[in-house]
Amino acid sequence: MNFMRHAMRPKKDVVVEARLTSMFDFLQGMVLAPPTNRERFHAIFVGVQKQYIGDASLGDGEAASLTLRMRDLFSRALSAGASGLIVAHNHPSGDCRPSTCDIEATHRLSAVARALDIELLDHLIFTTRAAYSMRAGGDI
Repeated sequence: MNFMRHAMRPKKDVVVEARLTSMFDFLQGMVLAPPTNRERFHAIFVGVQKQYIGDASLGDGEAASLTLRMRDLFSRALSAGASGLIVAHNHPSGDCRPSTCDIEATHRLSAVARALDIELLDHLIFTTRAAYSMRAGGDI
């Protein structure tokens, strides 16, 4: 009987993957909420087990630009006790490929996060039709 209970439990990786998928969906909804003609930035803070511990909207920009204060982002991450961070923004243009500015900002985010013992798990770029993962694209 104990064997059956153990065999029926989802593996830890499956649980973490399900959590991350839920967070992906949540971020997509946050940055693509109407009006979709402005760039938005949102962050999710996670604990050691990659569990959700908080989130924050941290940027609202123009149609093709966004200002983000890293001080605000990392202040909230530290206050939440985050060990990981997933950030996302949208591209109202419809092109989810990262700009040079997006890549440079992600490298700075990653460096600051590392210095604070926080893992930048991913930086996602959403459009209404597609998404780009900086981690999957090799930009983190």
